[in-house]
Amino acid sequence: MAALRLAFLGTPDFAIPTLKALAEAGHEIAAVYSQPPRPAGRGHKPRPSPVQRLAQERGWPIRTPKSLKEGSLQDAFASLGLDAAVVVAYGLLLPKAILDAPRLGCLNVHASLLPRWRGAAPIQRAIMAGDGETGISIMKMDAGLDTGPVYLREAIPIDEDTTAAGLHDHLAALGARLTLEVLERLAGEPAFAPIPQATEGITYAAKLEKEEGRIDWRGSARELHRKVRALTPWPGAWFEARSEKIKILRAEILDRTGEAGTLIEEPLTIACGEGALKLIEVQRAGRRAMAASDFRRGFELRRGESLPCRDTN
Repeated sequence: MAALRLAFLGTPDFAIPTLKALAEAGHEIAAVYSQPPRPAGRGHKPRPSPVQRLAQERGWPIRTPKSLKEGSLQDAFASLGLDAAVVVAYGLLLPKAILDAPRLGCLNVHASLLPRWRGAAPIQRAIMAGDGETGISIMKMDAGLDTGPVYLREAIPIDEDTTAAGLHDHLAALGARLTLEVLERLAGEPAFAPIPQATEGITYAAKLEKEEGRIDWRGSARELHRKVRALTPWPGAWFEARSEKIKILRAEILDRTGEAGTLIEEPLTIACGEGALKLIEVQRAGRRAMAASDFRRGFELRRGESLPCRDTN
């Protein structure tokens, strides 16, 4: 593979496999861009992103601007003399001057089968919607929100055991492999061109909000099970019991009936609008994760007791 001069723009853990793969393949990392350090932890001290930490460990030039709108920042980016830029979950909009600067443009590693699930949370939205598959799309970026033409994409299945955490890791590794393949073809095939996205089947993966994790027991067990799998570890699926918030980390669907929100079987099987959800692993606020049987020993819920359903009025 011909070595290319690249900039890498990314922020979270999802971006790490691609950045490592680019370096291991022999590409030159001219600069790494990441979002600025954010306050985190009990002391709320600024904490660099996973991508920034890796760049510092490897000695790559790291830049953490709050935006790329300033002309001086755009000039500095253009002066890098890039063959291409690779963007993975960067989290900042790229102005046209940035998109146009690299010789081969800016490539985005997006965790969905575009045009389905454009936007911020494609992994979680695919699971919550009950999609049978998702995947990675390597897109040539344009000024729109994930609207650019796609060089390459590959699907992977979503089954009833798929979690957001597991899917995240699988897609991150797949994105790294497909990025290398696209760069190799761009370097050696002048006619290799991206294909415009379909104009039908467009959906948007809105940013996750903490309140979305609240369980409404009037939903079907299947729907709530998808929510648990999609929202663990963040923001977490949770319910209230005696004014305390309890996170559900693992659950399974049972063919049982009862009034929605009622504890119908021990240790923790809750009737839903359709079917029931057996809780396997839960977590109280400020406590460690625990098996449902251990939770019940320290938090007494009586069979037949009703848990509050979300007020939608």
